[in-house]
Amino acid sequence: MTVIENKTFDEERALYGSRDVTVKNCRFDGPADGESALKESSGVRVEGCFCNLRYPFWHDRGLTIRGCELTELCRAAIWYSEDVDISDTKLHGIKALRECGNVTVRGCDIVSPEFGWSVRDVTMENCTAESEYFMMRSRDLRFTGVTFKGKYSFQYIENAVFERCSFDTKDAFWHSRGVVVRDSVIKGEYLGWYSEGLTLVNCKISGTQPLCYCKGLKLINCEMENAGLCFEKSEVEAVVTTPVTSVKNPRSGVIAVPAVGEIIMDDPEARGAVVAGGAVSCAAL
Repeated sequence: MTVIENKTFDEERALYGSRDVTVKNCRFDGPADGESALKESSGVRVEGCFCNLRYPFWHDRGLTIRGCELTELCRAAIWYSEDVDISDTKLHGIKALRECGNVTVRGCDIVSPEFGWSVRDVTMENCTAESEYFMMRSRDLRFTGVTFKGKYSFQYIENAVFERCSFDTKDAFWHSRGVVVRDSVIKGEYLGWYSEGLTLVNCKISGTQPLCYCKGLKLINCEMENAGLCFEKSEVEAVVTTPVTSVKNPRSGVIAVPAVGEIIMDDPEARGAVVAGGAVSCAAL
């Protein structure tokens, strides 16, 4: 394997089409302001590098990034690539990851609007992330120990498992399908609307109007805090371990809670049951 070390590159397509190369402690920066430094490359390992130019890793195969900094100016950094392994790296440019497959992200700091659109087969562990429209239209996701802050996360995703995560967000999991969230904290408004097959296990949920218009929704031993107007028009089976502010017009299923401040059943199509402190309230049949 060729090793390129302690160099600075600023020209267009500086290392285009590289094969089986290690790039160590290099800088992609400078007055020429060139794009696409390692486009169409394979078997590339990038370590301790500073990336300050646009589109460095497009159409790559077998890409490893370790201990690097991708700045705000390094926009759209990793697109259309396969077999990507990123660790201990700052991903700070907009749209940092898109249309990629078989991606592992570990120990990274992500500050990137529109991160992770239309990616597939992604493992993310012990990362922090700030974004808007995070991971939209992606599938086959496995997240563990991820802390996220931002709006409109995980919309239209499919086949995903999240464990021991913390999400401070709104409009999360809209139109998602086949998602399981375990042992996690989810804070934000309008959680999970229009989802199908969303399962929440041992989670703490807070924010107004969660989990409306859902199909096949399940909550297993979850806490709900400041959660009003829950479950409107949803097909739901839920065991909630804390009092709920209000439940509105669940379409079907059973919601078990220790107490509920208000049960609103003013829609003739709402036939879900609310079991609160041993009492059952449901729409008239």
